[in-house]
Amino acid sequence: MLDSLPAFADIAPFIAIGFAAQIVDGALGMAFGVITQTLLVSVVGVAPAAASASVHLVELFTTGTSGLSHIWHRNVTWGLFWRLVPAGIVGGVTGAYVLSSIDASVAKPFVMLYLTGIGIYLFIRALRMRKPSFEDPRFTAPLALAGGFLDAAGGGGWGPVVTSNLLVQGGEPAKTIGTVNTAEFLLTASISTAFIATIGLSAFTMATVGLIIGGVVAAPFGALFAKRIKPRTLLVAVSIVLIATSLFSVWKAWPIF
Repeated sequence: MLDSLPAFADIAPFIAIGFAAQIVDGALGMAFGVITQTLLVSVVGVAPAAASASVHLVELFTTGTSGLSHIWHRNVTWGLFWRLVPAGIVGGVTGAYVLSSIDASVAKPFVMLYLTGIGIYLFIRALRMRKPSFEDPRFTAPLALAGGFLDAAGGGGWGPVVTSNLLVQGGEPAKTIGTVNTAEFLLTASISTAFIATIGLSAFTMATVGLIIGGVVAAPFGALFAKRIKPRTLLVAVSIVLIATSLFSVWKAWPIF
């Protein structure tokens, strides 16, 4: 029986990828999907379709653990959480089913260009920030609807779209990141259920198991970093990751640039 278990050397790269991606996602509220899929395809050599399917299943575990960690560290604003979840689930389930008949990923480069602009705005705002001043974001339900739809139909987008736009509205960085991460668990559960209903569990491979182990181990550290890092530093980090990942996605979609 022991001989049938995968050697640690085979699963270790996936554990490392899951750990690194979740540290960034847990602390900054975005980029788990971009980092894992990029490293799985470019470094490890996993086929793009298999990598995408694996990441959706992995996020069931990582978002759950990350959400519990953020709740433990009191990074969640429950009023905002309940304003995001219903619309996010509707958008996510709709996106999962639309993906089977329409190539919604065509719009992704344009969304990423928009997010690049948001990242630049947040970076400038962070540099100008002196005394932190925050507001409760008001434009939430339509934002969650769009974020959920893009996450399912476009191969990712909940964190970058929702977190960045809530920060633009004046949300406190740590609370915004924690709330969006925690809400993502219910969104991911809905999207994954819709995908499993159509494609089954064929994506549950050794890569998936390794990503789950690495992501679950890293989740508590990401929540702790979000709580401890100063708002201005957190905002700068979010803007840099948003700009880098968005431009990378644009470059992948339009390689001539």
